[in-house]
Amino acid sequence: MKALFKPAPGAGLEYVDRPEPETGAADVKIRVLRTGICGTDLHIERWDDWAASTIAAPLIPGHEFYGEVVEVGELVHDVIVGDRVSGEGHIVCGMCRNCRAGRRQMCIRTQGVGLQRDGAFAEFVVLPGANVWVHASPIEPNVGAIFDPFGNAVHTALTFSVVGEDVLVTGCGPIGLMSIAVARHVGARFIVATDVSSSRLELAMEMGADAAVDVTVENLRDVQHRLGMREGFDVGFEMSGAPSALPQMIENMNHGGRIALLGLPAEPFAIDWGKVVTHMLTMKGIYGREMFETWNSMSAMLQTSETLHDRVASIISDRYPAREWRAAFDAAASGGVGKVILDWTEL
Repeated sequence: MKALFKPAPGAGLEYVDRPEPETGAADVKIRVLRTGICGTDLHIERWDDWAASTIAAPLIPGHEFYGEVVEVGELVHDVIVGDRVSGEGHIVCGMCRNCRAGRRQMCIRTQGVGLQRDGAFAEFVVLPGANVWVHASPIEPNVGAIFDPFGNAVHTALTFSVVGEDVLVTGCGPIGLMSIAVARHVGARFIVATDVSSSRLELAMEMGADAAVDVTVENLRDVQHRLGMREGFDVGFEMSGAPSALPQMIENMNHGGRIALLGLPAEPFAIDWGKVVTHMLTMKGIYGREMFETWNSMSAMLQTSETLHDRVASIISDRYPAREWRAAFDAAASGGVGKVILDWTEL
């Protein structure tokens, strides 16, 4: 099969022939139709310090995908050949305290598809049957390929109730943009998005934000006044990891505000812990998705809301044949685009 392959530690990937993966008794083999390029994949391709400390080559990366089931192990239930599927990329142990308590997203021995085991940048990928998400309703293949990052957005946006609340979203990358669409769908009052990219701020308005703010030129206090907000934000989604974002969010939260943190900082930074305490703020780290309540929520929301479906679909800005992976990775790394898709039916 054709695959994007990292044969050894170091920068770069190779588009080569690799053996097809074998299907175990509890596994499902999937013909990959589309894959999304994630920021994690860019780290792996560049082989930066994070990749060097986390990834073991040789490896086929890729964890955002949509495909068709071609083989099912004898122990797998509720998945059949021909099903159109996406996959949960966190493979859990099933035996640690969190797994046994049903909190699989908190497994202490998680292995990542495309990180610690071969992933979906290939014609075929094999997953445990328990990790396969069958699309019960028809879904456009490109949207199916971004269910993984859409799940991150949904998990973040639904961590705290946003019904009737004022929401601040810092960072308008693809996941931040989708979180805006989800918050609008479930009933937030005012949604304010911040970024330093004018193109991403424009997209934030299309996702349903009431204001999109370049914080280098406009003050968030002024925006709150303009919207008629009398107090600070009730809920925050920190999606950027930028050193200035969380301190600025804390500064603008209402007493008792709640913050969901998805953005990964590149380095430590100081925050005003006194304000966190005296303003009685709650902060919660978000990693991945809840297995599998988030998957059920996002499928249901897309099935019942054409507006939300169209907003999520609009995040996809570019699609390339798999053989043009270099151009696709360059586009994804440019920072001025939405989600970039690789088409594995065009080899």
